[in-house]
Amino acid sequence: MCLAIPARVEQLQDDGNAIVDLGGVRKAVSLALVDDVAVGDYVIVHVGFALQKLDVEEAERTLALFAEMGMGQAAGMSG
Repeated sequence: MCLAIPARVEQLQDDGNAIVDLGGVRKAVSLALVDDVAVGDYVIVHVGFALQKLDVEEAERTLALFAEMGMGQAAGMSG
């Protein structure tokens, strides 16, 4: 199963990528599909691409639901 999951942007890179936190896993993702991303923003990530920015409250609700379902760490590894 593939999931698009919220990830917090930790670092912007000069090559159009960002380092994000996916459930404790740091990963580089492309920002080619999203404008105006800043450190601290949440983005929806799927197969290495940020698809859109996400409101902090919505991101936290979604991550809490994943945690309740026992998918917190598993979701972080699959993005």
